[in-house]
Amino acid sequence: MRIATYNVEWFNALFDDKGALLEDGRWSKRRDVTRAQQLQALGHVFAAMDADAIMVIEAPDDSRHRSSVVALQAFAERFGLRADHAIIGFANHTQQEIALLYDPKVLSVRHDPQATQDAPRFDQTLAIDLDVDARADQVQFSKPPLELALETAGGFAFRMIGAHLKSKAPHGAVGRDAIMRASIANRRKQLAQAIWLRRRVEALLAEGTPLMVMGDLNDGPGLDEYEDLFGRSSVEIVLGAQDHAGAEMCLFDPHATGALRNRWSQPATSRFYLAHEKRYLQALLDYVMISPDLRVKRPEWRIWHPFDDEACFADVPLREALLTASDHFPVVLDIDLA
Repeated sequence: MRIATYNVEWFNALFDDKGALLEDGRWSKRRDVTRAQQLQALGHVFAAMDADAIMVIEAPDDSRHRSSVVALQAFAERFGLRADHAIIGFANHTQQEIALLYDPKVLSVRHDPQATQDAPRFDQTLAIDLDVDARADQVQFSKPPLELALETAGGFAFRMIGAHLKSKAPHGAVGRDAIMRASIANRRKQLAQAIWLRRRVEALLAEGTPLMVMGDLNDGPGLDEYEDLFGRSSVEIVLGAQDHAGAEMCLFDPHATGALRNRWSQPATSRFYLAHEKRYLQALLDYVMISPDLRVKRPEWRIWHPFDDEACFADVPLREALLTASDHFPVVLDIDLA
């Protein structure tokens, strides 16, 4: 079975309010890319992946006037994808939903959010002390994670959580001091979201539930100068990499593990253009983490990076499609699920 996560930049801007594709020559929200070019590139990438399920990060908006499910299923129909059913969980107000596109012949899927005493449901509020004032801060997800219960056609049951944690970027801040304050506040909120997610992970692992956690964590080891201030990255928190629990309570992603061991040489899942520096910045932000019981099922990970992955680089149409489609690249997991 092939499972993927893919952050699609400005996916929402490619559909009208009825969910129809805006496949025309007008500019998309991506730099120097038309809406038709981005849609065709995305269709090429999704078709090439041919995944059984794709966790779509920054999926089209779901609101009173728009439907993420309708838009995604129209996209799947346009490009002949077998993963032609879509499901979302709690809609948000950012126009960037978290959704799963999947093949209903292979998987049955339902939104099944849960809560424990120390981890409320993801659409609710977590009280947690983020600093040293001994007062609980009230934390909410701007994009509540998508918790799904899945079962394969062969009867194997497992869970999946799609996540898009808060960005650490100090958007709107001007001046060194303001940027520093915003960066620290954003990282504090992001770590609180990671702790919340980790508590849910621990509850599922304690139950012995096979689990995948995937999406854009907007973080990785060594990505900014404020990491040392807090001791560890969101990725390490979600993995359980620095906790004292046994291996049975840790998630695994080989790219995250490799980056933690060698912060000077790590893979990338995203590529952003820095206009003021006239260059590209690459970062490891996207992950597919799995529980220990899934590691025995012959998992193989691959980042579909147009320059770093040999097969993607050699396939020129795919390489160009990956560059045109989004500023992130798919992370693909092939795994033997019964």
